[in-house]
Amino acid sequence: MAEAYGVVHKARPVPERWTYYIGKDGKILHIDKKVKAGSHGADCVAQLKKLKIPLREKQE
Repeated sequence: MAEAYGVVHKARPVPERWTYYIGKDGKILHIDKKVKAGSHGADCVAQLKKLKIPLREKQE
């Protein structure tokens, strides 16, 4: 699967960390190729807002 998404390269032994935002129709809406572990959660929320994807309410 990693090869299909293009995150595995012969020169690099481990896959790159990319985040794919995929719509309900299965189309890729955005690819984040500059994932930073320390801010990734907040970055995801910001990108979802940019894509106008409604956030789910917290489940208790």
